[in-house]
Amino acid sequence: MSRIPRYLVLDGYSKAGRDDLMAGGASTAGNLYSRMLKRCTPGGKADVDIVFPADKDASLPKGASISQYDGIAWTGSSLTVFEPGPFVTPQIEFARAAFEAKVPSFGSCWAAQIAVVAAGGTCARNPKGREMFLARKIGLTTDGRAHPLYRDKKGVFDAWISHDDEITHLPSGAQILASNDFTHVQAVSVTYKGGDFWGLQYHPEYDLHEMARLCYCRREKMIKLGFFKDMDAADSFVNDLEALHQDPSRKDISWRYGVDEDVMNEDIRLREVRNWIEQQVLPRMNGAAG
Repeated sequence: MSRIPRYLVLDGYSKAGRDDLMAGGASTAGNLYSRMLKRCTPGGKADVDIVFPADKDASLPKGASISQYDGIAWTGSSLTVFEPGPFVTPQIEFARAAFEAKVPSFGSCWAAQIAVVAAGGTCARNPKGREMFLARKIGLTTDGRAHPLYRDKKGVFDAWISHDDEITHLPSGAQILASNDFTHVQAVSVTYKGGDFWGLQYHPEYDLHEMARLCYCRREKMIKLGFFKDMDAADSFVNDLEALHQDPSRKDISWRYGVDEDVMNEDIRLREVRNWIEQQVLPRMNGAAG
């Protein structure tokens, strides 16, 4: 590469949501994505601007325009896309602007939902409830097996997950790339106004430590939903995840929770991100350079 990529990261959390994560020892979503993009970019170097579109008067860095970026990445969020308001509507509008600018876009969870809604689809509460910790047995669809997002990815895998909402109706120009029994749309490709968005319902940006901190932040909610009997059980679970993060050889813990190389092996977990960069971002850079 003659230059390093320039990414725009949209941290979809509100200020209150970001504060909640930091209070529990979790990284903010924008910082998680920034680190992941740099790790997955050849050479390990990239320029990353983080913007918080849920904040009042949020804007791009001075002098920047959407079209100047080589790739746009959206994070997850604790917001709900089908409840429009001052935190949500500007994000939908920004997603439409990104489509129109034809900058390759990618993201997790909230990201996939925002892209679908911006292009004319819909989302709703998942009637099965909250999918949390691990999304089990995500399977590639026929379209997914043929899609460059999943080059060199296994046909069935587990992934870190945390969501209540799901994509219910796809817009024209969208494809379901992956699914499991809990959530029909686990990955989606959206083409709209000439722009492309590759989105995942799950979270490759998490590692065991970040999942542990997220579960810590969501303990009260998870107890109410029946994931844990009480706070002691929740804390024990969080401590186990942290212990396994510190010592991946702890088979007693990995076996207990069914955690395997799908999420422990970074090369496997981040395959989709690298594919997006290699198949979308770098070709855009080379085309612009030429």
